[in-house]
Amino acid sequence: MVMTIDRGRYRCLLLDEADQPGPDAVPVTAMKARNLGRRSVIVGDRVRLVGDLSGVDGSLARIVEVTERDTVLRRTADDDDPYERPIVANADQLVIVTALADPPPRTGMIDRILVAGYDAGLEPLLCLTKADLAPPDDLLAAYTPLGVPIVVSEPGADLSALRELLSERISVFIGHSGVGKSTLVNALIPGLDRAVGVVNEVTGRGRHTSTSAIALRLPELADGEPGGWVIDTPGVRSFGLSHVTPADVIKAFPDLLEFTADCPRGCEHGFDAVDCGLDAAVQAGELPRARVDSFRRMVAARALPYE
Repeated sequence: MVMTIDRGRYRCLLLDEADQPGPDAVPVTAMKARNLGRRSVIVGDRVRLVGDLSGVDGSLARIVEVTERDTVLRRTADDDDPYERPIVANADQLVIVTALADPPPRTGMIDRILVAGYDAGLEPLLCLTKADLAPPDDLLAAYTPLGVPIVVSEPGADLSALRELLSERISVFIGHSGVGKSTLVNALIPGLDRAVGVVNEVTGRGRHTSTSAIALRLPELADGEPGGWVIDTPGVRSFGLSHVTPADVIKAFPDLLEFTADCPRGCEHGFDAVDCGLDAAVQAGELPRARVDSFRRMVAARALPYE
């Protein structure tokens, strides 16, 4: 499993017979074989290695194959960029980390990351940090109707609920710079000491402290259950979605999808949709208005500025 990438070198963990990196897995440094050409290798990939697999200092293996990915989280540079940029492979949970203040939450960005996550087949989790600075009420009201699990934290808070949700999962952490991702990861993995940045008082923007994605093993839970893995990623300031359509997103909501069979051809199921089956379902009392509105707000984020 590829843990991190630095200047053309891939840090990998050898997998056991169950295709898992065991607690004694050997870390191996590798380079990409020429036969792979321009095909990207990203954090989370399962790869086949040849060469020196000892992991001793100075040793170097070669990646000769990337196995089929179960999931791929992607984004584009902006909404006009035709090229998808894969971020992480084989994760099964998307943890969107956002601060309640300093910097203030940007629901447009949250919605865009949710869209990309649903398109990738990842289960979302919203983690609200810095609850000591502002209440979470507005964001709870906005995202609870979507069925997104939400964890609220503040410095020094008990993270047991979050640890349970991360257990036995491969979770990718995504969020704006300065929202507290690295602080959260440091709290989850004592002794890790990931660099922590500060927020500019003038712009309200955070400084990038993580420069590349890295997969990190979480400690076991108190009852001995596996802690799972987190993939910490650099802070993002834009999230283009040119690779995602409304039809891709609604597939992640089977309870909504079943009411769109009779929608007009090309219906995007948005607020201004004409004769959309979602409106008929709401009027008939078959769907709650709050859930449909939350879904539509999320889809509408595709048309808003991506900053």
